[in-house]
Amino acid sequence: MFDIIIKNGKIIDGTGNPWFYADIAVKDGKIAAIGKLEGAETREAIDAKGLVVSPGFIDIHSHSDLEPMVNFRCESKVRQGVTTELVGNCGDSAAPVFGMAYDQQKEYIDGHYDISSNWHTVDEYLSKIDRAKPGINYATLVGHGTLRKSVMGYERRPATEDELSRMKDLLREALRQGAFGMSTGLIYPPGSFADTGELIEISKVMAEEGGIYSTHMRDEGEKLEEAVAEAIEIGRKAGVPVEISHHKACGRSYFGRVEKTLKMMEKARTEGIDVTCDVYPYTATATGLSSIIPDWAHEGGMEKLLDRIRDKTLREKIKEETHPVQMALSGYENIYISCVGSEENRKYQGASLADIGRELEKDPLDAALDLILEEKGDVGMIRFAMDEEDVKKVISHRLSMIGSDGSALAPYGVLGKGHPHPRNYGTFPRVISRYCREFKVISLEDAVKKMTYFPACRMGLSDRGLLKQGMAADITIFDFENVKDIATYENPHSYPDGIKYVIVNGVMVIKNGEHTGERPGKALRRL
Repeated sequence: MFDIIIKNGKIIDGTGNPWFYADIAVKDGKIAAIGKLEGAETREAIDAKGLVVSPGFIDIHSHSDLEPMVNFRCESKVRQGVTTELVGNCGDSAAPVFGMAYDQQKEYIDGHYDISSNWHTVDEYLSKIDRAKPGINYATLVGHGTLRKSVMGYERRPATEDELSRMKDLLREALRQGAFGMSTGLIYPPGSFADTGELIEISKVMAEEGGIYSTHMRDEGEKLEEAVAEAIEIGRKAGVPVEISHHKACGRSYFGRVEKTLKMMEKARTEGIDVTCDVYPYTATATGLSSIIPDWAHEGGMEKLLDRIRDKTLREKIKEETHPVQMALSGYENIYISCVGSEENRKYQGASLADIGRELEKDPLDAALDLILEEKGDVGMIRFAMDEEDVKKVISHRLSMIGSDGSALAPYGVLGKGHPHPRNYGTFPRVISRYCREFKVISLEDAVKKMTYFPACRMGLSDRGLLKQGMAADITIFDFENVKDIATYENPHSYPDGIKYVIVNGVMVIKNGEHTGERPGKALRRL
């Protein structure tokens, strides 16, 4: 007796091979059989006639570090067909956290969510995820910025030998407890305070223990090629696989440069350096507004940054250095406020800095700095700065896979606040509807591979990402002709259409397009 049989579906198994027709049987959380299963007994049957059956989508670049503990339903991800998220990206992870890293995370959690921040290590964090019983699976990287905060705080200087040794020890312990590698966020302090030598030395731990080096690089605009070269150098000298995060070129003057950087990756591979990238299917970025401020102003942490903004002389220096960079990237009319904490400033969510400046009769950069002051740094932004042709090139390239760079949100409760990037709700359906069906820049088989087997291989997940007997039963069933992202920049809290069923560890979480309330997800640990 099987638990579930999926009948009459068009199977895309994740390998990139052509589709085929078959039935799939699920039992005890595993794929038990694939083939013609007419007459087999089952507790539940799904007629997938006219639908595509694929492995559950794996979001290799996610920021849902805390969200599964806040809302176990993981709505905006599972309704896209996502069954596994890799968190801890861009240099910031929920563990390991000690010293300033722990204090900062606790302050954030206490100010935003009704959960306890009672963990320090990766093992404790993953155990907390397990106890939350989320709707989908979670795996984590270790943030290099988090290591630095744990050991050095926000000091803008090279690490001493002792500090370097302590960061390496923390990473080694985290990898042995199940982390999948280390991420960097080299535009975000304190990770941005590290030089290349520090990153190479710490990454050598992964050469010994296993894991990937995933990097939000130092620059995605004027110095894009130099940033890619640094990532490749770290891979070469540390002997680790490199994953370049959300690869893109920001700023009109830099459009088209991804053609060169993709060739740089290809060349590196001919030299034996294992480098790949991920990408999201949008032309706007999203991050914290304070990231527009130069590195030096962040030294010492948020309170020190706010003090420098208040200082008239230092504020002018910040503006002098910030303005030309922002004009080269997008201009203030293309930077929109996505979220703030205070009720007073929520009227600015969805508005551009240029519009806010006009309303307040201020220079738009002064309006941004004042908003950062008023919100104590807790301000999100969306920036339109990318070219659609570049997005097509990266998505269709053989070295790319799909990552949302978003979080598991919901249109209700604490996770429904703000005006977030639509990628939180629409990334995976959008790849299928826009880049397979509309633009036809990749085949459906290739798109599925980029969302399943490719990221599973990259992470080292040996039991997911494929429709194959014995694999974990993480399965997504969708209507290819009608699947579509509904979330927009104007109305971002909107679930997609066309994702009919999602099975996680053999349990149906989405049934006929609706959430069942089941919570079969778990924390995944690197073997």
